[in-house]
Amino acid sequence: MSSVTLVGAGPGDPELLTLKAVRAIERADVILIDDLVNPEILGFAPSGARVIQVGKRGGCASTPQEFIERLMIAEARAGHRVVRLKGGDPYLFGRGGEERASLRAHGIKVDVIPGISSGLAAPTSIGVPLTHRAWSQGATFVTGHGKDAASEPNWPALAQSGLTLVIYMGVARVDAIQAGLMAGGAAASTPVAVVQSATRDNQRQLLTTLGQLPQALRDSGLGSPSIIVVGDVVRCADAWQELADQADQADQAPRTANAHR
Repeated sequence: MSSVTLVGAGPGDPELLTLKAVRAIERADVILIDDLVNPEILGFAPSGARVIQVGKRGGCASTPQEFIERLMIAEARAGHRVVRLKGGDPYLFGRGGEERASLRAHGIKVDVIPGISSGLAAPTSIGVPLTHRAWSQGATFVTGHGKDAASEPNWPALAQSGLTLVIYMGVARVDAIQAGLMAGGAAASTPVAVVQSATRDNQRQLLTTLGQLPQALRDSGLGSPSIIVVGDVVRCADAWQELADQADQADQAPRTANAHR
């Protein structure tokens, strides 16, 4: 039976791959790789494996999803061991559900190997837990923009949830995100972290507040791919207390700061 393996390549650091992911890559005949996957991970692939770039980046020219699915179907039917290598986790904003459904509809067996999502790795890399008994009893993973206007996130409702917000693909929409969260009652002093290229050598991060976020992000020069974390748990960041100590008053929110890894 023809088969395809959807593999989560994690946030970038090759050492964060699972053993199962490495074994799948080592056996691959054909690898379809996304733009956000660290090219170093291809070091685990056999020398004879065919690597096909099928990049998908928000706001950029991308390989059409339908083409990617047709290509996987064709390669699997040709008897090749196909690995679809995705940044992060295939099922968390990775279109893995769509691809699995399409492949199964064509009679192709699909295995899915989870990966560490950047939404987990980014906050961890700067000392931020997504849950904390004192501040947050849960976390919500949300995209910064929907497929269309009707599927845009309900930012006011998310603000009222009281949960940590982990926002993917939100840099280009940061003004609307800020406005929506504050319309829902989120305080301007709410701590925010932005982490670009989490776990890679070129990782950069920003600590700021919701009220300062759009301007601070523009001033920082950070861009995509970045994860935005909103909530009091950001106070656990390694550099947050240092910023608090520098504030003019004890109860004043820490000012914006850029940090380089």
